[in-house]
This record gives sequence, C-alpha cells and structure tokens, in this order.
Amino acid sequence: MIQAEGLRKHYGPKTAVDGISFTVQPGRVTGFLGPNGAGKSTTMRMIMGLDRPSAGHVTVNGKPFAQHKAPLREVGALLDAKAVHTGRSAYNHLRAIAATHDIPVSRVHEVMAMTGLTEVAKKRAGGFSLGMGQRLGIANALLGDPQTLILDEPVNGLDPEGVLWVRNLVRYLAGQGKTVFLSSHLMSEMAQTADHLLVIGRGQLIADMSVQNLIASVQQKKALVRTPQSAELAAALAAPGVSVTQSAHETLEVAGLDTRSIAQIALERQILLYELTPQEASLEQAYFELTRGAAEYQSDFSMATATHSQATGMPGQPQNYKN
Repeated sequence: MIQAEGLRKHYGPKTAVDGISFTVQPGRVTGFLGPNGAGKSTTMRMIMGLDRPSAGHVTVNGKPFAQHKAPLREVGALLDAKAVHTGRSAYNHLRAIAATHDIPVSRVHEVMAMTGLTEVAKKRAGGFSLGMGQRLGIANALLGDPQTLILDEPVNGLDPEGVLWVRNLVRYLAGQGKTVFLSSHLMSEMAQTADHLLVIGRGQLIADMSVQNLIASVQQKKALVRTPQSAELAAALAAPGVSVTQSAHETLEVAGLDTRSIAQIALERQILLYELTPQEASLEQAYFELTRGAAEYQSDFSMATATHSQATGMPGQPQNYKN
C-alpha cells in the first residue's frame, strides 16, 4: 500500500506537487494520469525516496521507502529504463542488483524468462532498443518479488505483443494481492488495464476514483445523427441545454438529448434519419474534460478542429447550433 498525506514539492519558486493526499490500495491496478509537467514523475520520485518532500509525507507498506531494510523486496520500480550500466550485459546487470539483497541467481533467470530477455541475456544493455530496455527495467522491478510495484510509462517503446504482456502482467500481480501503481499517456491502454485512477493537474489532485466513475462524472447524453435534412433537424432540436454540432456532411452531434427524444422530434417533423447512435464517453474524453486548463503546455489546435478534420478530411471549425 502507498499512502501520501499533504505531499508537496517546491523547486525554487515553482510548485511541482501541491499538497496532495491519496492511498494506492493493494489488489487492484491504480493508474496515474496527468498532462506533462503535472507532477506525476515528481510524486513517484518522492514515493521512492529520490526526492525529499517540501511538506507532507509518503509511506510504502507502512514505512518511508528509505526505512525499509530490504527495499527491493518491498518495492519494485521502473522510473527510468535508461538507468542501467550500459557496458554490462542484461544478465550481469540483474545479477549485480540481486547481489545487493542476497537474491538468488535462480530468481535472475526467472525474471529474465518472465520478461522475454533470456535470448539476449549476454547482450550489453547499452545496445538495447527502447522496448528491450523497458523489459529490462521491468525485470529489475520484479527481481525482489516485491509487494508493491511502481511503473512509470511501462509500455513506452513496446510493440503490441509487449503492451499486451504488460497489461496481463500487472493485472495478474494485482490479482495476487499486490499493490500496482502505474502511469501512462495511452488512454486506451489505461482504460483496459486500470481499476482505479488518480488524475493530477498542475500539482493538484483532480480525481481519485474508479475508471467507470470517472467516465460517468463527465458523461452527458450524446448522439450521432445522420440525415439529409441536417439544418432542419438542428433547428427543431434547439432548446435550452441542447447543443447541436454539424461535424460532417449530413451528420450532427447532439448533446443534451437522448436518442428517444431525438427520434420523436424527427418523426413529428417527418425528417428522415439514416443513423441515430447513442455516444458513450471514453476515458480519453473524460480525461480531457477533467484536465482542461490544467496542462502546462498547450497548443492552439483545438480538439474540435481535429475532430472536424478527421470527419471531413479538411481543416476548419465545425458549425455549432446552440441555444
């Protein structure tokens, strides 16, 4: 279990983490989300004792990380896959780490087999690809068979088979009662992997809830409608709290009305509908809604422009009908 209370970190005048409190429970995969510069890496470094908090405290399995006599047996972490002796082979790197905790060589062979490194055991780590470096970092995290696992962007550089392997691995470990805490920028992967989410923005905790509850917290009634009478239907749907956007030719996106109400209005006005499909929010949509304005680095290219471009093949702004 990981417990943080009032965790704060300043770097000169800059506040990287601003008094956050949370608990990462065992037996489930907890995802850690946030824009670049939100404070995720700093938080993970404070958990691992690599950065000292300016205020507050954090414990892992009941103690600050530095107070564990055999930390590798308590916490396994992947924070920087490049943090290896580049001149050593993968096997010698893991064997050297194992020796610091009296971990048997048999465990080194075991984690290498688990992570698919057996065939490259004698190759120098400095020559590894990004994906193979990630596998070595995960093998290092698993070496002491720890109760708690902390992984920062574990699927970075992995091929689809590797991504699936990480997903299955962390869910298996959580099923064994271990604490699993991981960050990722891949929303689709996090939606399939995590049970619970912590969302951080500008150093502050924005959300601490299950994946399902986070999506539901920002979801509203939406529908995709295709009709040759789009302008007429848009005018008929106009009402307080209803937003109608023409996202492509003969295609409307309606927010604030369910499909039954849209169908009834279209029937009353004898408007032909080619398609009427309810739209459910994704984790990505929920994330962008929650972190709107919380990103430290923002572009001028809007999500609406991107959606319109994908739908029509042409850049530009979609037309909005609002009341």
